Amino acid sequence: QVQLVESGGGLVQAGGSLRLSCVASGRTFSAYVMGWFRQAPGKEREFVAAIRGLSSTAYAEAVKGRFTIARDNAKNTVYLQLNSLKPEDTAVYYCAATRVFITTAAGYHYWGQGTQVTVSS
Repeated sequence: QVQLVESGGGLVQAGGSLRLSCVASGRTFSAYVMGWFRQAPGKEREFVAAIRGLSSTAYAEAVKGRFTIARDNAKNTVYLQLNSLKPEDTAVYYCAATRVFITTAAGYHYWGQGTQVTVSS
């Protein structure tokens, strides 16, 4: 069982930056693929980024070059650095964990409660 707790969301102006953090419980954090997803009002949850190990990453096209996923296994934490934010990035951002390197939400077994990111124009 893995419990995930996100933090770091907030209100930022377009062009600004935020860093989201997700702390995981458990002793086998390094074995999990960690992902970030987001869900805007009235829209389906969508993939943002994923990381396997320390360096295998995947990004949605909409965030490539602006967002960076990283993890610190010693701290059981995965991060999402959000740069050059746009109003369309406004959403609740969720951290998730799975054993398979996958970009679909259905493949993730553990989810955090989400953190709100709001980008004003």
